[in-house]
Order: sequence, then structure tokens, then C-alpha cells
Amino acid sequence: MTLERYVEGEAAMVALGAGLGRAATGGGWIYLHGDLGAGKTTLVRGLLRGMGHSGAVKSPTYTLVEPYELAGRAVYHLDLYRLGDPEELEWIGIREIFAPGHLCLVEWPERGRGVLPEADLLLDLEYAGAGRRIRAEGRTARGCALLVAWLGAEAHS
Repeated sequence: MTLERYVEGEAAMVALGAGLGRAATGGGWIYLHGDLGAGKTTLVRGLLRGMGHSGAVKSPTYTLVEPYELAGRAVYHLDLYRLGDPEELEWIGIREIFAPGHLCLVEWPERGRGVLPEADLLLDLEYAGAGRRIRAEGRTARGCALLVAWLGAEAHS
């Protein structure tokens, strides 16, 4: 199952992410693909806002992972751009992050290939004129259910 959206501007990207955040009621793995500057962290910022986070959202480019506790739920934002080898994920405690019920948002997931589990939802962001085209693909039953919930949330907003 897939969904495509076009957004123009940072506010629209944050709003799109917020809709996804409101729909994300369970755990799982959301992978974000896109060139540098395509809006991956901006989309994550919106997603976290949609889940109730009101503080700063910084890119974990240098720390690799930023944890959030939102209404009793563990959410992890990973940016693997600077990862030298997928085995380095063991050093940041990836096994604890794998715990059921945790929501994991992973930028540059291809750098963790072989260690990371299959994505539930894959988001591809690409430049399209003055904006960005976002293609969302449910890869598992959980990811497809999230897409359906996201579509429902958009229909009611």
C-alpha cells in the first residue's frame, strides 16, 4: 500500500508529519530516505509534535540517536548518516531500542542494513520543483495500518 503527497515549505512538511504522528499509536519502524536537505528531520519534527512533543527536535547526526518519552511511549529518532559500519549500532544499544512497543524513526537506514529490522513504513522524500514529493509505503501489516490511520486523520483535518 502506498500514499504520495506533495508539500511545499517547511510548515507544510511539519503539518504532514504531525498528521502521521497523530496516527502513530503503536510501535514500529519508520524509515526515511532522501538526499541531504530533503526534509527528513523536518518531517520527524512534525511527527513528534503530532505526538505531543513541544520541545526542541534536533537532528541526531552526531549523536546517532535522540530518545523521547511521550505519554509513556518510547520514541527514538536515529540518524545513521555518519555510521561507519552497521555493527556500530550495537555500541548505541540498538537491542534496547528494538523492544516491542517502541517507535523508531530512522534516517539513512541503508547504513544500518543487516542489523536493522524490516521497515513497517518507508518514507521517500525527494526534491520536486519548489517542494518535496513524499512517497509512503507500508511494508508490513503494521505499516499498512498506519497508512490507513494517517489517511483517515488527513480526511478529518
